[in-house]
Formats: sequence, structure tokens, C-alpha cells
Amino acid sequence: MIEKKVKAFLERHGFQLNNMSIAVGVSGGPDSLALLHFLSEQRERNSLKIVAVHVDHMFRGDESYQDALFVKDFCEKRDIPFEMKRIDVPAYMRETGLSSQQAARACRYSFFERVMEKHQLHYLSLGHHGDDQVETVLMRLTRGSSGKARAGMPFSRELGPFTIFRPFLCLTKEELEEYCSVNLLEPRIDPSNEKAYYSRNRFRKFVLPFLKEENAAVHEHFQRFSEELQMDEDYLIELTSEELNKVMKKEDKRISISISSFQEMPMPLQRRGIKLILNYLYNDRPASLSAIHIEKIFSIIRNPHPSGTLDFPSGLRIIRSYGNCHFELNPPERQSYRFELSGPDQLRLPNGGVIDAQLLNGAHDWEISNDCFIVDLEQTGTPLIIRTRRNGDRISLKGMTGSKKVKDIFIDMKIPLTQRDEWPIVTDREGRILWLPGLKKSNHESTEGNRLLLLTYIKY
Repeated sequence: MIEKKVKAFLERHGFQLNNMSIAVGVSGGPDSLALLHFLSEQRERNSLKIVAVHVDHMFRGDESYQDALFVKDFCEKRDIPFEMKRIDVPAYMRETGLSSQQAARACRYSFFERVMEKHQLHYLSLGHHGDDQVETVLMRLTRGSSGKARAGMPFSRELGPFTIFRPFLCLTKEELEEYCSVNLLEPRIDPSNEKAYYSRNRFRKFVLPFLKEENAAVHEHFQRFSEELQMDEDYLIELTSEELNKVMKKEDKRISISISSFQEMPMPLQRRGIKLILNYLYNDRPASLSAIHIEKIFSIIRNPHPSGTLDFPSGLRIIRSYGNCHFELNPPERQSYRFELSGPDQLRLPNGGVIDAQLLNGAHDWEISNDCFIVDLEQTGTPLIIRTRRNGDRISLKGMTGSKKVKDIFIDMKIPLTQRDEWPIVTDREGRILWLPGLKKSNHESTEGNRLLLLTYIKY
């Protein structure tokens, strides 16, 4: 019975078990044991090359080791090449901080790839079935997954140069258990599958039975939903990439988008555009990243305030600065600086700008731009200080009474957030702000005096 179902399922995906070289992931449980037996029965008929691969994650001591010996014995009796490895996953969890599932998966797939390279295999077959698919989709929807992640497990996907495929997604757990019984297979049972503190087990025990009572073929509907969603997402992602390339700039681990142009894209493409940016920046997308984070990005984009910052997992910083939104992974820390200037000199600043200082002879009566400032050193004394901003900085502006916050000047002049912390501020030795290079002058500028110093700001 399952042979016909699996054959029809594979044909629907344009997949034929002919002349294939396959690694089969086998835990020893009913699903994977049925898969190994099923494929081994097809070896001669379809000219298959099969290698069984088992990983003992060492969570259950001798019990899990006995699982490995069971699979080894099963393979020897059927002349199936067998590879196994014991991996101390608990130790790997302590080293990496990964969860048990993340750590076990990373170790398992790493070994799978090594075995496939060793035996020159092109495919990896896994025993996930239709009930697993229902659980996976529900779990991902419940925790807030979005986009393609909501579709659950794909029938096939690339793993480097290899291809993973899951031929049993069309079957139920019950059908596989019946297959084991008919073929006199005696699989090992992992007792952790009964423990309710695993979220998957709770879905399996309480949610799945209810759905099956409503419709015994619920797994088929979930599989159809999964495949349709994957196809829809592939098409929408292609459209998104085309539109996103028109509104963004890439610089290594930094992406910038024009907010107005981005908002002209249809909303379904905007959502996927944000995900594409996150996928590009993250090598390993954090498991904690969810649809809530996407909404936070939209909040900062839509916010009428011209500036804002978000800090995301794994060092991603998102900065809204006027008409642009910048995404940067592990941005360099902003360095404060302080230099002293007592006469003619040229200072190269950490932000790439230069302040050039030259002595002037005699009085000068001219109007110069905000990129230049004339200081009477006899009035201000030396040294002059060139530094980064501080909380509460204020400047007495030329031609105005009172003073104004430097922060407000940055806002008025639309200086991006990323530049404000490194913008130079020139003060006298008493700390009075004389000049915001390129922006504003104080009322302390003088064009008369015996020791005039012309300061010129050359932007980077």
C-alpha cells in the first residue's frame, strides 16, 4: 500500500528512484527504520547505492549506544553499508550555548556530509512523515514564524552539493508502524518521545489527535498547504529581489534602503524585502528572530520621527536616519576623541575629516562659510580642543542671544545619527564651544587681533 503512495508522491515531485546514491539517516525508530527497509527493497530494481548513517548524540548513555548497535546489526544482516559516530552533544551544547535540538542537528548534519563525501553519495533521505509535517507547521505558526518557514519541511532541498529528500511526507505515523509490523521490523523506541516538556510532543499528544478526529486525511491537506506556500513564496521572493535591488545599496555587511522608494513597493514585497535583508546579513539567522522583529522594523520605518535605532540579536543594528534606513551587522563602536591644537597644524580626525590650522597676519574683514572659522588666540588662549560631543553640549550662536543645544542643531541640519557621535566640536580651553565645523559658528569668532588662527574643515 505505501509503495504506491510513495511512488505517486515522488512522481508528483518529478523524483525517480533510479540509479541514485543515497545516504539514509537512521535513528533506529519506526520512521527511519521503515525508510531504510523500503529503500533497501528497491536497490536491485532501481539500481540504488545506499549507505545507512547513524549518529549517537549521547543524551541517553548506554541506551542510545544500544540503538546504534541495533542499527548496525540490522544493516549487517541485510548487507547495507553502515556508518556511525558517537558525538558528545551535551559537551557541544556547553561550548556553543545552543539548545539540545540545535546542537544535535548541527552535529548530525556535519557527520552526514562527511559520510556523503566519503562514499560519493548525492542524496540524503530522511524519514519525516505527514504527521511530522502537521506538527512542524503548527509549531512554527505558534511561535510566530513567517514567510517560507511557515510551510514546514520541504520535500527536497539543497545541502551544499547534496540534496535532501523526504519520501514519506505523504504517509502517517500509523501507516509506517503498520509497515514495520507487516515486514517484521522491530524498531527501537526513544522514551524521550513521550516526555511532555518537549513542545513537539505536546502537539503530538494533544493537538494532532484532535485534528485527525476532524479529518483523518489532515496530513494530506497540510502537505498541500506546505507545497503551495513554498511555491507562492518562491515567486514572491523573486519579485521582491527585483524591486529591492532598485531601492537598496550593499556595502559588505551593511545595507541601506531609501525609505520613500521602499514604501512604494506593495506591502507583501516590503515584508519579504526585510526578510531578504536579514537573511543576507545573518550567516546563521538567530532562532529568536520572529515576525515580531519584522514589525519593529516597520514601526521605525513608518515612524514620523526622522531618527531611531533598533538593536537585534547577534549584533545587528538598524538605524533610521531621515530618508534612509541602515542595517549593519556588528557595526564598529563609535570612538570618542579629544585633540589639542595650539598653533598651525593639520589634524586628521577618526571620522576621515581634516582640520587645517593656519596663522593669519593682521585683521581680516570677510565673510567665510561655516567650513572655516577664525580664532583670536589672545582671547581664547591655548590649547584649542577638538573633541566629540557630550551630553548637554550647548553653543552661543553667532548673531543670536542665548544658546542652543548641539543635539538640536544636528537635528535641524539633518545630520545622520551615524555621523553625530564622530562629528568634531571645537572649544576653547575653558570648554566653551567655538565652532561646529561645517555647521554653525559661535559669537566668539573674530577677524581682528594679533594672533588669528584660520581653521578649515575638510570633510571626508
